[in-house]
Amino acid sequence: MHPSSIADKMFRFVVLFAALLALAAANTTQVSQCQHNQGALPRNTHIQGCTRPPCALPQLRDAIINMEFVAPRRMTSMRTLATAYMRVGSTTIPVPYDLGANSVTCNHLTNASCPVSANQTLRYTLRMFIEAFFPVGTEVTVEFRIVDQSNAPVVCVRVPIRIVSP
Repeated sequence: MHPSSIADKMFRFVVLFAALLALAAANTTQVSQCQHNQGALPRNTHIQGCTRPPCALPQLRDAIINMEFVAPRRMTSMRTLATAYMRVGSTTIPVPYDLGANSVTCNHLTNASCPVSANQTLRYTLRMFIEAFFPVGTEVTVEFRIVDQSNAPVVCVRVPIRIVSP
């Protein structure tokens, strides 16, 4: 094989690899470890329309949060919980947010169904409707956590959000 063709192939590989890394980064939202709840960070979290918090979430629309995580153990069911942490002066007030039917995590796995096995890679999509009673301009930090059938933590992410007009 001619040396210039080897160099050409290596260059193409490097360009393709860099493009794949950029694509992966574009599908990731910067989230942090939860402060008020336990749970590991997922492998990947993507909030549609947001790569860098605070994430702008429009009223009267679904916020769509995709997560990929590894099941830490065999689980027969899972539940997703959301808590907004509002600052009032020097005090932080936890405000649980009812996800309704969307809290049944197993119903929203996109590559598996419950029960799940230990070490199984799971992809999950959460839809959270942003109600009108959240005033435009509200800024809070939300912790989304998944717990198993015995309320043991599975994963947890923390992300600042800002409510915007529809």
